[in-house]
Amino acid sequence: MTALQALRIALRALRVSPLRSFLTMLGIVIGVASIVIVLAIGEGAQLRLEEQIRAIGANVLMINPGAVRQGGVRLKAGTKLTLTEGDVQAILEQIPEIRAAAGSIAGAAQVIHENKNWNTTINGTTASHFTVRDWELASGRYFLPAEEAGAGKVAILGNRVAHELLSPGESPIGAQIRVLNTPLEVIGVLDAKGPDQDDVLFVPLSTARLRFLGSASGINRDTVAYVIAKAASGGQLAGAKAEIENLLRQRHRIPSGQEDDFQVQDPAAAMAAQQGAIRTVALLLTAIALVSLVVGGISIMNIMIVSVIERTREIGIRRALGGRMRDIRLQFLSEAMVLCLLGGAMGVLCGIILSLTVARMAGWVTAINMQAIALSVGFSAATGLIFGFYPAYRASKLDPIDALKSE
Repeated sequence: MTALQALRIALRALRVSPLRSFLTMLGIVIGVASIVIVLAIGEGAQLRLEEQIRAIGANVLMINPGAVRQGGVRLKAGTKLTLTEGDVQAILEQIPEIRAAAGSIAGAAQVIHENKNWNTTINGTTASHFTVRDWELASGRYFLPAEEAGAGKVAILGNRVAHELLSPGESPIGAQIRVLNTPLEVIGVLDAKGPDQDDVLFVPLSTARLRFLGSASGINRDTVAYVIAKAASGGQLAGAKAEIENLLRQRHRIPSGQEDDFQVQDPAAAMAAQQGAIRTVALLLTAIALVSLVVGGISIMNIMIVSVIERTREIGIRRALGGRMRDIRLQFLSEAMVLCLLGGAMGVLCGIILSLTVARMAGWVTAINMQAIALSVGFSAATGLIFGFYPAYRASKLDPIDALKSE
């Protein structure tokens, strides 16, 4: 018996009782679909984190205000601004590992251009901000020193803001926009960095402090909401972090043993740790999904054993007509393999559909790749081979005469 003949016989046998065949392969369908969904969600989460790391920039440290005490009460982190432009300048001058640094303040406001308007984040910063984040321009230029020093009425648009405010074909450079009734001239548009990063408008730090985010927001004099700093290389991040902490403790006159009023964080390291956690959870859920495949395989083995008992006379006739033991093994093993492969194919289809549905309804990022599909189909094929072997072996060992006598 050839493999093709065995396949035809297997398909014919499965068509005899389609409902039983479907229920038999249901465990395989659920197991494979679960693997596809888990791997798609895990891969999507990994891609989202990698995108966020790229958006922040390479070798970046973020410095935020920490918790402070006021009147004996410990306020939450960021309640009081404790960082200044002087801190930024000191970091640049006294820490050789730091290549660039920038302080920023931010708030939300409505931006108007002609008959269009868009609510976005207004970020007041310096040209060094774009160096730290490796953020290139799609067109135009960065802030000039004179504009930063003199509260110049200029703006650089994030890619999303430019898309929302400007008409198709309209040149962004030189366009006039208004923020809180303050006219600004667009001098640049940034390259796209991702949906979460592109919805922002940048103005010089002095402009934001003077015209948009003044003392009413607790931002006055030379304070900044946060600082970002770029180390020359990834290997210097740990040393730069320690030096920044020591420098700021000295500048803020924090006594030994007292808690810092700032926080120095490595976003890339935190996200890398988060990636490891996501990978661990994905592996755990995949292992749980594999249990469904094992349960499905046991179900297939049980049904195949029942099938062997029901078709004992058929086996005897095949043996009497010259069928060899290996032909009987091939026949029943083919049936088990067909059940698992059909279940695997249906599981892959269901997994893809459910992954896309979850992505659309929950707003998650999912990514289907061929490795996940190949892994799922491979597991289903292995399940058919492992759990189909015993029923096939049992059928091949039946005595032809006894099998013909059965009813």
